[in-house]
Amino acid sequence: MADPQSNARLRADAGTPTSGVIHVRTRLTADFTVISNALVQQRGSAVTIGVAVYILSLPDGSPVTIAALCEHFTEGEILISRALRELERLGYLERRRERGPGGHVRTRTYFYDVPCGGPDGGPDGQPPQPPQPPKPRHPRTQAPVAETEAAPASTATETTASPAPARARTVPQHQPRLADADPQAVAVLTALRRADPRLVLSEQEAARLAPAVAQWLAAGVGARQIIELLTTRLPDRFLTRPAGILAFRLRETPLPAPPPLTPPAERLPAVLPFQTCDGCERVFRAPEPGRCRDCRPANRLRAAG
Repeated sequence: MADPQSNARLRADAGTPTSGVIHVRTRLTADFTVISNALVQQRGSAVTIGVAVYILSLPDGSPVTIAALCEHFTEGEILISRALRELERLGYLERRRERGPGGHVRTRTYFYDVPCGGPDGGPDGQPPQPPQPPKPRHPRTQAPVAETEAAPASTATETTASPAPARARTVPQHQPRLADADPQAVAVLTALRRADPRLVLSEQEAARLAPAVAQWLAAGVGARQIIELLTTRLPDRFLTRPAGILAFRLRETPLPAPPPLTPPAERLPAVLPFQTCDGCERVFRAPEPGRCRDCRPANRLRAAG
């Protein structure tokens, strides 16, 4: 006799959601990266999260410059640079300028799994200190110091005892002023808003762009041609200030070739029309009607004398 079977409908699994995503998980044993949910579920740009996940998946020592990231992603330099600044603001990325054993200053990039160090952070919630850079295998030999540069022992002792002088702060460079810019270049930048109303520049931005426009004008490019080169095929939506796009085009767009030099045409003498002499009916060339050379009174008297 067959086993008794129930014809009742099977009960649905209570753990399966009725809507939304359903995860099909696979236990990975190699080629995976551990990422915190705080980073993946961070509200904001998807480019920022994608760049962070890609950097976390790279081994130590891999280049993470803007150029290297642009080779991997399809986004441009502006979006990649903005994503790095956002990660730096959130505390995941840190850039430090360090001096190596040879005295060369270089920028090192540190990326944290959790901002501020997480549960393993330092005191007062500060991020943990990154590992010290490895020492070079073959340290560079320093050049011997000349004997004339060696200081006496007493002077060296006084120098060691005295406090080290404070480093001189770098004074910011002089900001360009609109009054010092080329008036013709400023006029070209001001006329850009007529071609595209979005190209509205401040006085400081116009002062920074005026030298590049002046170089184009000096190279023989006309104002109308410059406006056409700067306003053609602009994106529908600006992700940055218009001054940044204009600066990039002024820097990267090649100057158009100058027109070929044509020798000036030789001026031919003007051809006078034919006239009929009122005295002898002779035909001669003259600008106005009248008498020929032989029939003029002065010439006739000279011939008679």
